[in-house]
Amino acid sequence: MNYEQFKTQVFALTQIDLNAYKEKQMKRRIDSLIAKNGFKGYSDYVYAIKTDGKLFEEFVNYLTINVSEFWRNPEQWEVLEKYVIPELIKVSGNRLKIWSAACSTGDEPYSLVMLLSKFVPMSDIKIIATDIDKQVIEKAMAGLYSEKSLIGLPKDLKDKYFTKVGLSNYKISDEVKKCVTFKQHNLLKDSYPQNFDLIVCRNVLIYFTDEAKLEIYKKFNKSLRTGGYLFIGSTEQIINYKEINFASAKSFFYVKV
Repeated sequence: MNYEQFKTQVFALTQIDLNAYKEKQMKRRIDSLIAKNGFKGYSDYVYAIKTDGKLFEEFVNYLTINVSEFWRNPEQWEVLEKYVIPELIKVSGNRLKIWSAACSTGDEPYSLVMLLSKFVPMSDIKIIATDIDKQVIEKAMAGLYSEKSLIGLPKDLKDKYFTKVGLSNYKISDEVKKCVTFKQHNLLKDSYPQNFDLIVCRNVLIYFTDEAKLEIYKKFNKSLRTGGYLFIGSTEQIINYKEINFASAKSFFYVKV
């Protein structure tokens, strides 16, 4: 079995389309995983993930790249706090409709809840958080994090919303957890929810091809209300944003026109 055939098999099994990822990078990751597990090639490995649930989960987890932390790039959260959120509240009131897409282990949607709590009562905060990977969603729902994940989080928020567990782990409060609804969602094939004030999708699309990126950005645009914001990662930019109905608001923030 060659890599092309392997991609077809993977899609049939997982609905993850490997054609949408940068090939050299992804093939190298997969080849090293196969070697690490002691399989001879793609055929043996496909058979194994079809028959072994644990290996299958490990494979899906490996494909979905999960690097996450609270308040990642603090200066961008400052823009969100000083400009974006106040502007959105002016138009939509307290009950903002927010989607954290490709939310990984939940650091981002929970950061959004803590930030919003500075503006509105917790009872008004409802965030949809989605990811393709079931395991990271389970981890997000558990709400247990290492000290390293919290390194950028302002101390007042850490003190207010986290409890230390053991030597170096922290559990997020139920008050924050109940503001977020987690769902499994594949950005490449599932339909997108609609009419959002804010969509946050950061440091994920760098792994996708330019074609797949463009398609996703177009779908995000359709998912926003007019005047809604898309917040992307510090390693990303939308080159042809005007063509897909965005205006550049601040660095890493685009507004639907």
